[in-house]
Amino acid sequence: MKKVKISHEVPFCLLTKSREFNDYDYCLPHLMDEYKEYEDFFTISKSMGRYIVMDNSLHELGEAYNTERLMYWVNTIKPNEFIVPDVWENYNESARNAKAWASVELPEGVMKVAVVQAKSLHEASLCVKLYRDLGYQKIAFSYGASYYNDLAPHPNKDFGKAIGRFYAINKMYQDKTLLNSDRVHLLGTASPIEFGLYLNMKFIESIDTSNPIMAGIEKQTYNNLGLSIKPKANMNAFQNINKNNIETKLIEYNVRKFREINGL
Repeated sequence: MKKVKISHEVPFCLLTKSREFNDYDYCLPHLMDEYKEYEDFFTISKSMGRYIVMDNSLHELGEAYNTERLMYWVNTIKPNEFIVPDVWENYNESARNAKAWASVELPEGVMKVAVVQAKSLHEASLCVKLYRDLGYQKIAFSYGASYYNDLAPHPNKDFGKAIGRFYAINKMYQDKTLLNSDRVHLLGTASPIEFGLYLNMKFIESIDTSNPIMAGIEKQTYNNLGLSIKPKANMNAFQNINKNNIETKLIEYNVRKFREINGL
């Protein structure tokens, strides 16, 4: 199996250290407008030749970031990948955005990534096919779609969402909607043991999740199943946490354990 690239979002005090365990740097553009230190980190990462994936900040803001500022930062940082604006669980609006952004000119070397947004497996399949037809070379699947719980009912909603996403992706692979030649990014997770399920799927290329970091901030230690419940803490509320309030060794342990339990 090819190496799956992993990145864990961290609070500002761990940005520099994150280069030691992250395979690439995951950028939230709205934070570069708010914090000079965040902008500086990605400017330096670019100069170091680090691989950078720039999101559109939908998960953090509830809607994609301002288009003008997105274009500014894409042109300034020139990330390796840019996740074009999508609309949460809205196939029609996400499809409309994907069509519009397909013709937007970005700097050379910046690959556009489109996120599957849907309320059912059928809509998700339509999304994948549309993005391929529009010429997108890589697509992403969010971790929190409600229909995942419909596909995999489970008393533990977090575990159900993780299994539901795998079920959706596996079903699309079985019916040839997804191909081995495709390139897929997995946005976050509701359960850290999910990723081991994809080990024989060659099209899974990259993952981002703050799960082991947030668990460490909550002073929770990963076991052989990671955690049974997704950490309640949101990175937005902990970006400025003081390093003295973080157990760095625990976070390092969780990061190593995350890769171990998933065979990564």
